[in-house]
Amino acid sequence: MRILVTGSNGQLGRSLQKIAETDRVHDWYFTDVEELDITKTTQVKHYLNSQNIDVCINCAAYTAVDKAEDDQQMAYLLNATAPQILASACRETNALLIHISTDYVFDGLNYKPYQEDDPISPASAYAKSKADGEQAILNSGANYVIVRTSWLYSEFGGNFVKTMIRLGKEKESLNVVADQVGTPTYAFDLAATILLIVESEKAANHKQIYHFSNEGAISWYDFAQTIMELEKIDCKVLPIESKDYPVKTKRPFYSVLNKTKIKNHLGIQIPYWRNSLIKCLEEING
Repeated sequence: MRILVTGSNGQLGRSLQKIAETDRVHDWYFTDVEELDITKTTQVKHYLNSQNIDVCINCAAYTAVDKAEDDQQMAYLLNATAPQILASACRETNALLIHISTDYVFDGLNYKPYQEDDPISPASAYAKSKADGEQAILNSGANYVIVRTSWLYSEFGGNFVKTMIRLGKEKESLNVVADQVGTPTYAFDLAATILLIVESEKAANHKQIYHFSNEGAISWYDFAQTIMELEKIDCKVLPIESKDYPVKTKRPFYSVLNKTKIKNHLGIQIPYWRNSLIKCLEEING
């Protein structure tokens, strides 16, 4: 198949590039804004047509959660308008759109892992822009798979893991919130699962929403503590409440995702978060 990846300079895009290096089955096309501006309808349609794209994996997004409150126009352009444009082009060319969404579409007030058909309730500009992007795809008539994920990290770019390593080496102690619970997701595990979706008739021939993260549930405090332990960094991690860590945007207090559907449809076992973290740290440390 001919697979287009948009937003290919991000964590997930670069993880997919890593997978493509050893894939001898498919033809991969990696673009970022320099090669293809997904907010421009004419550009998108021309690209999909001229390259005969079978699958479009949209990794592009506006992910600066706090900044989105002041930059709502750009957040909506990338997270809502662009997916609508991609979906429309995919419908016209009969391509499958695989779109990456977020746990933030839920308000985080649940007491058990969120299922795909639970009602969404986005609580911030970022979350609302992502929710609108999902809705645009649902209404488009295109073949789609929406994958909601959470707490993405990798050996690429900036993320929580790399920030904790850097700060841990600079400081004697760090305050990290302990009352927000979710699941880290190693971008390479998500990338590998996306390739399985591409190759799965069950996913490709139906309009689907899936949840994917690594297994387990922890707080940001637990995550930071484990990073320090595994990296043998002598930095004390101190648990604090969200109210003591002022940010512009309300974070979900509980955003664990139920992954039963994707495990059943693809017949996969999902790695435990700690095991995937160890793999990522090995990559970071070379």
